[in-house]
Amino acid sequence: MHRTYSMRQSRAPTASQLQNPPPPSSSTKSGRLFGKGGIGHALRRQTAGQFGPDLAKKLSQLVKMEKNVMRSMELVGRERMEVAQQLSIWGEACDDDVSDVTDKLGVLIYEIGELEDQYIDRYDQYRVTIKSIRNIEASVQPSRDRKQKITDQIAQLKYKEPNSPKIVVLEQELVRAEAESLVAEAQLSNITREKLKAAYTYQFDALREHCEKLAIIAGYGKHLLELIDDTPVTPGETRAAYDGYEASKAIIQDCEDALTNWVTANAAVSSKLSTRARTLSQRRRNNIQRNPEGHDLTGQDAPMNDRESGLWVPASAHKGGEDYEDEEEEEEEEVAAPSIQDSALNGEARGRQETVAA
Repeated sequence: MHRTYSMRQSRAPTASQLQNPPPPSSSTKSGRLFGKGGIGHALRRQTAGQFGPDLAKKLSQLVKMEKNVMRSMELVGRERMEVAQQLSIWGEACDDDVSDVTDKLGVLIYEIGELEDQYIDRYDQYRVTIKSIRNIEASVQPSRDRKQKITDQIAQLKYKEPNSPKIVVLEQELVRAEAESLVAEAQLSNITREKLKAAYTYQFDALREHCEKLAIIAGYGKHLLELIDDTPVTPGETRAAYDGYEASKAIIQDCEDALTNWVTANAAVSSKLSTRARTLSQRRRNNIQRNPEGHDLTGQDAPMNDRESGLWVPASAHKGGEDYEDEEEEEEEEVAAPSIQDSALNGEARGRQETVAA
């Protein structure tokens, strides 16, 4: 019998990977400070956004929660590979047909674990893109704080010293702060839309590929099950000798070919809009196209050179204007743990050599 846990010994790039090169390995695969349990999950979620600017807190919590999701997916993928190995080990002691089919089913299930590992890397593209929106939000906070601070100072002076000459100076400063805030808010609006669409395009493309390939594996798995003779036998009766070894190998090879050659253009499932949804969506797209193009406001309203007044302070000097440190990366210095990709993809490292029964 042919014994192996991995569908292929050497991993040549698939058609999908050639069309869309895989991203770097996910940052969540690095190490663990709190092990594989749920302590790290709970800690990340509870502390998310507590130390950053107010504007970025909600999105910071989302980024943390997505990190928990990826940790969970990583654990599922690893354990699925272990399940595949155990299934094959159990089937080895069964009848020839059950032994061969469970071995090949183990190959398919192990492949699912590897697909989940690849899915995590692509999912991380989405998460990193969402983080970039959060960082932009954090950078906008100082301009909001500065405008609010000046507004409060003016209100306080008008209450205590209505005739103070500082009020005129502060009002001029407020005009410049509002202009600066306007530029920052416009950039935030533009970047948020751009990055949001890019982020979820990454996620949905990865999800579509992952699910299509899972469906392929499920289909070939059912073909394998047809090789098992489940006809009831009476006590003392013997079943016919199993002759499906070549057929099971061919099914595995066909599955490998289907996974290797899959590309988005050949996806079996397509999302079709109803007439009403298609009409409304097209109307929305037409409205967007009719609108005039936006303008880059980055160079508009440059700060005036009146620092001699002693009241002008750059936004970066205000409290909260310092660089937003990502508390989410508290695990960067954790002890490295072996990743799924570090585990062997062949039978030798998974516990058994490939052997051929005499």
